[in-house]
Amino acid sequence: MKNGVLVISLDFELMWGSFDHSAVPDKKQYFTNTLYALPKLLDSLVKNQMKATWATVGMLMNDNWDEWSSRMPSHLPTYHNQKLNSYEFGFEQRKEGYEKFFFAPSFVRNIVQADNQELGTHTYAHYYCLEPGQNSTQFKADLELALKMAQKFEVPIRSLVFPKNQVNTQYLEECSKKGITTVRSNPNVWYWNMNTPETLFKKIIRTSDAYIPLRSHSYPINSICNQPLTAQPASRFFRPQHRFELLNRLRLDRIKNEIMEAAKKGHVYHLWWHPHNFGIDPKGSLKALEEIIWLFLYCKETYGMQSKMMKEINPIL
Repeated sequence: MKNGVLVISLDFELMWGSFDHSAVPDKKQYFTNTLYALPKLLDSLVKNQMKATWATVGMLMNDNWDEWSSRMPSHLPTYHNQKLNSYEFGFEQRKEGYEKFFFAPSFVRNIVQADNQELGTHTYAHYYCLEPGQNSTQFKADLELALKMAQKFEVPIRSLVFPKNQVNTQYLEECSKKGITTVRSNPNVWYWNMNTPETLFKKIIRTSDAYIPLRSHSYPINSICNQPLTAQPASRFFRPQHRFELLNRLRLDRIKNEIMEAAKKGHVYHLWWHPHNFGIDPKGSLKALEEIIWLFLYCKETYGMQSKMMKEINPIL
């Protein structure tokens, strides 16, 4: 039996992941908390030799609004719903400032320089790959700009996470041509299928699954699709802290039980979240992460479980 594997991927977005449903003034404390938690999150992973992939929105690699304004793709997204267009929002928002909630090149540099941390991409403009109106030409232009931004940090990008988990299989070939070797896909279960209508019932079941054991989402590595690239399913979203401690405990126990199961079975377990999710309760979030790390270290010692970055997952091996 192969050793189990824990994969951690982080959708690093700051305000670029929230602009379409939140106003910046309403999120000032939230993102101030996020900026407090970020270095502590990175330090906790590094000191425990935990590998992670930071799927980073390319826009936040800019230094400021001036640099952001100077970098535009050859084709802008033409979503039918223009509230999703980060360029439209950016041109309005730059008058207000708040640069620290939109740009973090120094922290990206910290990721690149840290041990066992991978810089991946979350597209350049938090690009919605299944939204009506956009097309493959626009996605290609976005991806090209994302990879160009990463050249500032002198690292090749091998891993991609689709924003909002909108996995567009028609774009995988283009990703492969650009040097992407792996993407995060969704759990292979109906309530995570983003190609079917998003109903209230789907949302209820998806949320319930985070707290009660509807099914396990670890999987054998040889079950991963590897054509035209490696599409590794997520297992669990590490949900933000809740004001009810019972829900926090149920959520955390769910994750820990699944990690233990994956370690015993020799399966892959892919845990993901947004670093800004720690903005709700930074101390409580970091404490919960410590519990996950301690459990992993036990599984590593007892069952030989390994920590891997996305780019290290290869179903052929």
